[in-house]
Amino acid sequence: MDKYLLVILIFMIVTIPIAFVEPATGDLRDPPLIPLFYAAIAGIAIIILYSSYKERKERQKANAKRRARK
Repeated sequence: MDKYLLVILIFMIVTIPIAFVEPATGDLRDPPLIPLFYAAIAGIAIIILYSSYKERKERQKANAKRRARK
């Protein structure tokens, strides 16, 4: 996983508790920010899917290059 994607993934993971806890006071939010929670979950899923897609494409290129040398 690229370092940029890793940084964004960390921000998404940190966003999940912010949806339920007020950062200024530390108290639980009475109505939690559900859209923020689901946006963070969706962002995590997209980052993981994109990263695996990108790694698969790189692996395919490496395999094709290795086969072409023989």
